[in-house]
Amino acid sequence: MGWLRELSISQQVGLLFVGLFGVLMLVTAIALTRTLRDPDEAQQAMHEQFKRDLKAVWWGAVLFWISWALGAVVATLLFGIVSFVAFREFITLTQTRRADHRSLLLAFFLVLPLQFVLAGGRRFDLFTVFIPVYVFFAIPVVSAFGNDPQRFLERTAKIQWGIMVCIYGMSHAPALLLIDLPRYAGRGAFLVFYLVVVVATAQIAQELVSRRLRRRPVARAISRSFSWRAWLIGSAVAAFVGALLYWATPFKPIPALVMGFIAGATGTLGEFVMKALKRDAGVRSWGGKASVTGAVGLLDRVAPLCFAAPVFFHAVRWYFGL
Repeated sequence: MGWLRELSISQQVGLLFVGLFGVLMLVTAIALTRTLRDPDEAQQAMHEQFKRDLKAVWWGAVLFWISWALGAVVATLLFGIVSFVAFREFITLTQTRRADHRSLLLAFFLVLPLQFVLAGGRRFDLFTVFIPVYVFFAIPVVSAFGNDPQRFLERTAKIQWGIMVCIYGMSHAPALLLIDLPRYAGRGAFLVFYLVVVVATAQIAQELVSRRLRRRPVARAISRSFSWRAWLIGSAVAAFVGALLYWATPFKPIPALVMGFIAGATGTLGEFVMKALKRDAGVRSWGGKASVTGAVGLLDRVAPLCFAAPVFFHAVRWYFGL
């Protein structure tokens, strides 16, 4: 790794994106050659799902590159837009009443932009408590002024939970880009890359393991594929990959392994929770050209990151005593 450390920060991050897009181009080429065959209906459905997932990865990689290339302001803005769309999808899946409109306006047009402004301004002390403390108390107060007590607690809790996941959780991604760590200035893109890779690895490994092992689902009504064995193996694989990527982080191999396990385990649990939300809303899948949420299933794809990002961010701050 000596030659890699001799490169400048910009060259190191640039090399990261060259490798990332190179892998995506290779996977895309392989997927294209497989679609030229004559698959049966089951394989065709799997190919279509893979194409949608690959397209989402391409969009994510491009947005990731733009975020780094154009600086902190653009990065914060882009992640804010993703958060806005994800929160909109969440609200369309929950039952709200006319009295909740004030709270929703507050969430969309004050809480969301202010949270990302705090992240972009590196005001991390206020950033970490703004939503869990101040917004937590403000939302029910504003909703109470709507003068509608019917299912008040349930409606308010849904809005608060959506704010925590879609706004608070997502805002920690640009915060990772901007966090100042000892002897790691300007390398925040590596941390985001590390987080996304280990979370995706945990999801893929858990899904593959659940197909091959005898299934013992923890909550069959929510997910037939989630079991403690599959979750543990997926998290362990994510930890192993995290340890291999230690060179891209401020950690040594053992801390990188632990951080990989934390991020991977949290992300897969987040995906499990979102499955429960879909079952409650009567939604089987957010994929496809038409989405019941009014978008393209963005919330389904970013939910693991929304759960893993704040846990990983605060674990990093705790590790370095920030």
